[in-house]
Amino acid sequence: MIDMHTHLDLYPDALKILDKVNKDNLFTLAVTTSPRAWIATSKVFEKYKNIHVSVGLHPEIVEAKANELDLLIDCIKTTNFVGEVGIDGSNRFSKSLLLQTSIFERVLQECESQNGKIISIHSRGAESTVLNLLSKYSNCGTPILHWFTGKVGELENAIELDCWFSINPAMCNTQKGLSLIAKIPKNRILPESDGPFATVKNNTIYPWEAINIVSTLEKIWQCNYTDVILQLKINLNTILEATDE
Repeated sequence: MIDMHTHLDLYPDALKILDKVNKDNLFTLAVTTSPRAWIATSKVFEKYKNIHVSVGLHPEIVEAKANELDLLIDCIKTTNFVGEVGIDGSNRFSKSLLLQTSIFERVLQECESQNGKIISIHSRGAESTVLNLLSKYSNCGTPILHWFTGKVGELENAIELDCWFSINPAMCNTQKGLSLIAKIPKNRILPESDGPFATVKNNTIYPWEAINIVSTLEKIWQCNYTDVILQLKINLNTILEATDE
């Protein structure tokens, strides 16, 4: 039904599944890892009305793609959707942390200057830094924290900052994920797949399977399937109305 964060262009069978994604999902946000990837992907996906492509610069590859920053800023001017952007604070990417932070701040500055964008944000291991920047650029638009794994206090701070959260079926399979999901207001949640990287029982999650979070939300919210679907549709419409989509 909805997939608010998927690397649709990176599935091995991407071209084969586009028709099914467009048919099965009311809305799919295909995030990209670089502005050049966004340009190429947008051309391929342009005929699919239910698939939208967001321009990004993934924090894990900023060292290799930092020379595309100016292109990223130019692209942000032409779209309502930005992502995947953010900061990764894990040890593996510690050497590029300052560069990541600088680029993410520049992205938020541009989003704010453009009267706000829908922004899909990576924050693993850098939740506090990401939230501090979102606080600094409070008019950057609609920040959606994808696969949030921070501490409870950081989650509460994110909620106070009017952040949204995209959650995937893999999160529903861990105690920490379930604990965080239970603390997120129901009017701030949207489904994501984060495929092809996220998996459940070693099986890749496809965009039409992002909706599998509904069974978990039924239990947490203590309501039925229809009510969960309705709430998720309301949430999607709320976000899109803010950008006239």
